[in-house]
Amino acid sequence: MIWLLARRNLTIAPWRTVFLLFGFSMGVAVMIVLLSIGEALLDQAKDERLVGGGAITVLPEGVDVEVMKTGGLGGLFFSIDHARFIHRQLLAAPRLQDVVSATSPQIEGKLLYLRTADGRERAVRASADIPSLTAAVGAAPDVMQGRWSDDEGDRRWFAPTPAELRADIDAFHTPPAEVRGDPSWAEWHYFNVISRDRRRWAFVSFILAGAVGDSSRPWGGQVLVTLHEQGRPARRFTSTLPSRDVRFSTIDANLAIGPSRVDVRPDGDYAVHAEAREDGAGTPLVLDLVVHPAPGAYFPGAAVTSGVVSGYVVPALRAQASGRLCVARECTSYDGMQGYHDHNWGVWRGVTWEWGAARAGRYTFLYGRVEPPDSIASVQPLFLYVVDSAGFLGLFRPKVIRYDGGRTTLVNGRIIRTPSRAEMVDVRGSDTVRITLHIEDATASDTRSSAAERGEGLAARRLARPYFVQMKGTATISGRMRGTPLAGTGAGFFETYR
Repeated sequence: MIWLLARRNLTIAPWRTVFLLFGFSMGVAVMIVLLSIGEALLDQAKDERLVGGGAITVLPEGVDVEVMKTGGLGGLFFSIDHARFIHRQLLAAPRLQDVVSATSPQIEGKLLYLRTADGRERAVRASADIPSLTAAVGAAPDVMQGRWSDDEGDRRWFAPTPAELRADIDAFHTPPAEVRGDPSWAEWHYFNVISRDRRRWAFVSFILAGAVGDSSRPWGGQVLVTLHEQGRPARRFTSTLPSRDVRFSTIDANLAIGPSRVDVRPDGDYAVHAEAREDGAGTPLVLDLVVHPAPGAYFPGAAVTSGVVSGYVVPALRAQASGRLCVARECTSYDGMQGYHDHNWGVWRGVTWEWGAARAGRYTFLYGRVEPPDSIASVQPLFLYVVDSAGFLGLFRPKVIRYDGGRTTLVNGRIIRTPSRAEMVDVRGSDTVRITLHIEDATASDTRSSAAERGEGLAARRLARPYFVQMKGTATISGRMRGTPLAGTGAGFFETYR
């Protein structure tokens, strides 16, 4: 009888029957989906490998959560790069205090291999967290016996002292095996300071170059100080010493090249002492500076390109410098002047870069791009990193920096066109930024000579654009970030190649 009624209904009103069948099918499909979701949520709630506590979980970009839980081959090497920086400067930053009450880093179910005393290896699953922070997000385990509290390593991870932070990000390196013995390897501490009227400034570099750390091959250190006054030729002072007179560390930022030194004080300030003589004239120079980095105004370090060994960190993106500079018996005092410090290392044969750092009112920004010799066909975007008094503010990726070559600079009797103005623009969602540079002074050096500006160890770079251009000028920032207009102008230094 039911089948008869169904056939009669289908022949009398076929479209109505089809519509009712479609609606019934959709209802069944929705019910199946809902039941599947409910079953998945129930399974996940019982999953011992899920991290507990907190309202939001931050994972590496593009990660399949199931792969991380099951430990598949695709999940072996997932990690969050610069996790400490992300924790301190993003998730637990002062600017988010109104919406974030606590944050906690955790490693859950990481695949490790344990080698036993008898030489056998066993696959193990390891987890880690910081007890006080895990408790703050409500995920503390029930401790049946003993103590579960922070140790010194935990404290140093999430709350290092200024001196500990400098040691962690600003220590020196030895060349890795793949580039050991490469004559273009170099690493250096770099400082700059500018007078209040922006007419006088100094660049100070402590450079290691060659087969650094290898007692069987030659390497050494150089102290390089260039003094600039707007509208006048730069004065260059150097001191070059062999490896026996060099002391550096891979666990802290302290460095000695003969009597010249960079030391990090217990309060995190840099004490810089340099002794050198003017090229040609032999006039002695003695420099003593104390560089005080602004809290939170640092770039944590990165390998800024692929294909070559290269690294870069800025421990003092915004700093105050005080001290004295004496050339012969004529001395100049600095008292709370604008300062800056960065640290570079790597192999530099064929490598060029775009770089700049400036204050712009309450903002300080850093931009750059490293271009290896095989990058002519595909130029990577720049990075533009912005901080304010609360620390990290934003990161942009302008595609190009547009130069107006309205200046000329004389290099070894040859006239080189150098920039008079530059601009870069980027849009990231609702955030926009525009940086405009007005160049007030430019000097250039020929990297093919042994007196290359960045040190004698870099003379073997073989660049297609061999003229290294250092510029001083004013920078203006405009745009909008997080709904707040950006506006500011200040002094800065910039570098490019011609």
